[in-house]
Amino acid sequence: MPELPVSILATELLPGWHTEMVLRMNKLLDGQNILVTGGTGSLGQALVRRIFEGGYGEPERVLVFSRDEAKQHDMRTAFQRKDRATDDLIYRDHSSRLRFRIGDVRSQADLARAIDGIDMIIHAAALKQVPSCEYFPEQAIDTNCLGAINLVEALRSRPNKVQVVVGLSTDKACQPTNVMGMTKALQERILVAANLVSEGTRFVAVRYGNIVASRGSVIPLFLEQIRSGNPVTLTSEKMTRFLMPSSSAVETIFEAIKNARAGEIVVRTAPSVRMTHVVKALLRGRPIPIRITGIRPGEKLHETLITHEEAERTVRMGEFIFLAPMLPEFLDRRPQTDLTRLQTELSSNSDVLDFDETVSLMKAWQVDRWETEPA
Repeated sequence: MPELPVSILATELLPGWHTEMVLRMNKLLDGQNILVTGGTGSLGQALVRRIFEGGYGEPERVLVFSRDEAKQHDMRTAFQRKDRATDDLIYRDHSSRLRFRIGDVRSQADLARAIDGIDMIIHAAALKQVPSCEYFPEQAIDTNCLGAINLVEALRSRPNKVQVVVGLSTDKACQPTNVMGMTKALQERILVAANLVSEGTRFVAVRYGNIVASRGSVIPLFLEQIRSGNPVTLTSEKMTRFLMPSSSAVETIFEAIKNARAGEIVVRTAPSVRMTHVVKALLRGRPIPIRITGIRPGEKLHETLITHEEAERTVRMGEFIFLAPMLPEFLDRRPQTDLTRLQTELSSNSDVLDFDETVSLMKAWQVDRWETEPA
């Protein structure tokens, strides 16, 4: 049975949400000043919402840093409408704690000003669209790689050190075949190596598969095509992907803040699905054709969250896998046995859900919340 999404009410415990995790996480953010780079993105907004639900403690301040003033305005306006408890969300005095700052991770000066007084950083700013990065690789390098370098250098120049930095990575960073994955793989290495030069700050990372309904992901595209009655476009009938809801991605960030050691990458296990099954589950019998368009530049048939070589450096604890860096300075910091180590790579082509299981997953994640009947 696929894991159900975590309720966005911090006091509600649904299947897949463990009481033990709540108890050890509920004070994690107390009194903390938190910077979210790229905080106006889909995952950044989900993260900020979860922070203000109160289940992880009461932060002193949350600073959303991005270069898109329109998205900042929309996000600010959306939060201003949530000034009291609703059926969906419990916000705890966010109006005095949520701040916004225009800036670009390509500018070390912008970052240096943003990190003043900050205790935690979630580094979500990135170029993530595979085709865009293929056509403009220099832009992907500037944001994904040089942006991480700028962050590390800005932190080194500050007398008051940030406690922890969490970089957000992707399964495309494993054995990368596209520019986006290559730049994310380098970003991981930049943050790992930063632990050797930035005394007092712990740099860690998390890796995800595809986040359901995030901006630019494939499921919103499928739903839009279904709404319009146009053919649903799929690159290959053989394609598989890891899928997870934004709630699981956010929980992984908090797990990394709480338990990841310097240089570790935290991976949350996620169901693997065949994309043809996802499309048919979303169609729900509608007479809309599926059109196969062919693999896009840099696209894989199957994704990998942990490679065979990396499996030797893993420790599995419940739903989370902690991947140690390859640098010798970080070896043997976490006890490891054959019982905790992965025995093979973690590929989306393994343990793929069948069609009925995929339908159950879409229902559990309430993907139909974004659906309307086609015109």
